[in-house]
Amino acid sequence: MKANRLSKLSLAIGLSVATTSALASPQAFMSARSFAMGGTGVAVAHPSAAPSANPAMMAAEQHDWADDFGLMLPSVNARAADEEEVIDQVDDIQDLIKEFDRIDKNTNPAEAKEIAGNLRDQLNQLNKDTMRVNAGAGFGIAFPMDNLSIGFVTSGSATATVRGEFSEEDDRLLEELATTDLNNPGDLEDLREANLDAELTSKGRVLGSAILEAGISIAKAFKLNNGSTLQLGLTPKYVQLHTFQYTETVSDFEDDEFDADDYQTDKSGFNLDIGAAYAFGAENQWNAGVVVKNLIPMELDSAQNHPSEEKYTLELNPMVTAGIAHKSDYHVITAEVDLTKKEAFGYEDDTQWLALGAEFDAWRYAQLRAGVRHNLASNDDNDGIEEDTQFTAGLGLNIIGVRVDIGALYSSADVGAALELGTSF
Repeated sequence: MKANRLSKLSLAIGLSVATTSALASPQAFMSARSFAMGGTGVAVAHPSAAPSANPAMMAAEQHDWADDFGLMLPSVNARAADEEEVIDQVDDIQDLIKEFDRIDKNTNPAEAKEIAGNLRDQLNQLNKDTMRVNAGAGFGIAFPMDNLSIGFVTSGSATATVRGEFSEEDDRLLEELATTDLNNPGDLEDLREANLDAELTSKGRVLGSAILEAGISIAKAFKLNNGSTLQLGLTPKYVQLHTFQYTETVSDFEDDEFDADDYQTDKSGFNLDIGAAYAFGAENQWNAGVVVKNLIPMELDSAQNHPSEEKYTLELNPMVTAGIAHKSDYHVITAEVDLTKKEAFGYEDDTQWLALGAEFDAWRYAQLRAGVRHNLASNDDNDGIEEDTQFTAGLGLNIIGVRVDIGALYSSADVGAALELGTSF
């Protein structure tokens, strides 16, 4: 049953992006290298990741083994937060419902009464508990050149949440059954006739949001009289927004027979990212970067299939991130901050990240990475799972021209991982 529920969640994510092979969500896609370095990239992105991090970095000075061509094919990442063990709770509740309806209430009324009490307690515990899954994938290719650097990116990441909602009607019904006077013929008859599988109205809800992007990046570097370098870049892109909202009673939540089109909304349009980077210092070892993503605001309302369902609005607003980095042939240390806040969609937390990342390079063949990021907009009163401080680490390997990057993420609520294959020269 647990595997089926995971399949249900995966199906919900997949259906929301069924028109493309890439996954998507309001959170911006990041490469496996960025994932391992606390989500940083504005001032340190390699050419293949620059179109999704900061297009200006495609024209920045890179290692001589990465300044002619870059390929990311593919890059995937995922993270999950289930601190209240929502899936296990729903499984236990469904088992109790089946046990109540299966038991012979004529010969075991006391046991049926006890199950009703336990079920009420468990539904109360499930109420507003939330599970969240994020998944992402992307493809990037870049051709850094002296005159004009060109790149292509298609990427995204998906967010889906599962939440339990205990209804007042169920609370009253189960309280009556749990307090049945077994010596009262009327109460006893009500207990015997109860069919929880048909009567309970408490719900489980899957809420998902998605953004798909495909764009072409252009960047150019300008040598300044003081020896520093200014890079400018932009990414015109095509964007698709998706929302998905599926609600079902807890007892029937395993049922896969639903029409996804009834629970999905979508919208598409063109948008633009712009970025800049400035390399300075005696050997241009310092680099500062800034990027503005999604210059054109977009929004999309979720479907509303029942009058009792709340309608959610997915907002894609301009996001500004700035960063600074110090680099050499053997290390990169970077810090960056979101200057704008991303509003939550549904059962999520607002986010505004302050991040630190580091990379140590062993003669191109291996890279050790670590990072930490803190959510300045974290709010423990939000409707979902709080995103506070996350720690990351990762490893890069270059084997016969093939690059393999892996990353890991841990926090008090989340665990995650990333994997990327690519090449550069």
